Amino acid sequence: MSIQVEGGIESAGIELHGIERVPPDKRTHLRIFDNFTLWASANLVLPALALGSLATGIFKLGFWDSVIVIVLFNILGILPVAFFSTLGPKLGLRQMTISRFSFGWVGAKIMALFNVAACIGWSAVNVILGGELVNKITNGVVPGWAGILILAALTTYVTLYGYNYVHRYERYAWLPMLFVFAIIFVVSAPDFRPLASNATGWVKFASFMSFGSTVYGFATGWSSYAADYSVNQPETTNSNHVFWLTFLGCFLPLVSLEILGLALTTAPALNGKLGGALFSAALSPMGGFGNLLLVFLTLSIIANNIPNDYSLALSIQVLGGWFQRVNRVVWTLVGSLIYVIIGIAAADKFSQTLESFLLLVAYWLGPWSIILILEHFIFRQGIYNVDDWNTPRKLPNGWAALVSLFIGLFGVYLGAAQEKFVGPIAGLVNQPFGIDIGFELGAIMAGIAYLLLRRIELQKNHR
Repeated sequence: MSIQVEGGIESAGIELHGIERVPPDKRTHLRIFDNFTLWASANLVLPALALGSLATGIFKLGFWDSVIVIVLFNILGILPVAFFSTLGPKLGLRQMTISRFSFGWVGAKIMALFNVAACIGWSAVNVILGGELVNKITNGVVPGWAGILILAALTTYVTLYGYNYVHRYERYAWLPMLFVFAIIFVVSAPDFRPLASNATGWVKFASFMSFGSTVYGFATGWSSYAADYSVNQPETTNSNHVFWLTFLGCFLPLVSLEILGLALTTAPALNGKLGGALFSAALSPMGGFGNLLLVFLTLSIIANNIPNDYSLALSIQVLGGWFQRVNRVVWTLVGSLIYVIIGIAAADKFSQTLESFLLLVAYWLGPWSIILILEHFIFRQGIYNVDDWNTPRKLPNGWAALVSLFIGLFGVYLGAAQEKFVGPIAGLVNQPFGIDIGFELGAIMAGIAYLLLRRIELQKNHR
């Protein structure tokens, strides 16, 4: 029965390959520029515009302060994404599977659960915004929950077919979006009124760092599945090309759109508006053409959510055993159902949901990323026995990485600053929500701990 089912799936063009290593002779993805177009399409989307709009409305920063934050923290967040993308061709392994070479068999399962939560959360946050826009485009005829269902269905359709179809879609999805955002800029630019912030001293610095955490979280959110989209490229693929194409594919759209979203909030007619209300108001002077552009903006959610949905299924398979034997397609469908339910339930609190979730993502990805980077450069010096990827007894014990991660998360606890919780160090600044330095403390503390503990682990089991 299962053989017939899989044969039917394969004949329909749906990818059967899961987290299994892709052998060098099976890597047929030769389009090096796909490393740019995939990330450009995934980031040249409405949620990036929404993120920039938070700078003045939520964090009370001035225009140029916000621009500095956007550029600086995007660079910091994108660097791990670009580096991890180079490991796809080098190792032929998916990103969460590569975690096994630091966290071991059990520890990688814990990281996979973290990533599943991240993938579902990103998808839910994105479709909330999309559902809101569908409701506005139709003047309330189509409710937000129906818009969420429509976007999720279209996203799932592409994702089910797998790696090749994901790249085919993302290869062109960025082109119409570039046109739409260019029109928004040209039409809205005369109304932009860049203003300075009234905040000074520690209060201003606290806002600077807190908005930076949000920007960082959005950018580095791709790092936990970066290698998934270069894994079918040959071993001989130039790593420098992969790195810079990935970096620019993320950096150019993120910085441009976040600054555009920021600039829109400086227009007097748009001041105080966030999310879908901001963009529909910006396009309303264009009448019917504006509504058409709003439709394209809404469809950009699909390009943004496709990587989330595809990597979600692969992360579930990292849980091992039965999870790996269940086809990737099944997990894609299950994940889609879950984020649709969450999206509908949380749709009435978009801005708060976006801000809180992005900060949460930044927190765990900082320590996780630094552990993998140190493992690669310090302890393995770029050399992996890739055949050990699915053999628990040949992988590291993983206790050093796990302990380091939790030490990093303790650093997060000390430096986190959110509406409902302010850490002891974050609260030292006399500001309503403190100063958010959670991801900085988390990454630094995890990195120091791993440098010490991994050496002890290697002395005991040499794995």
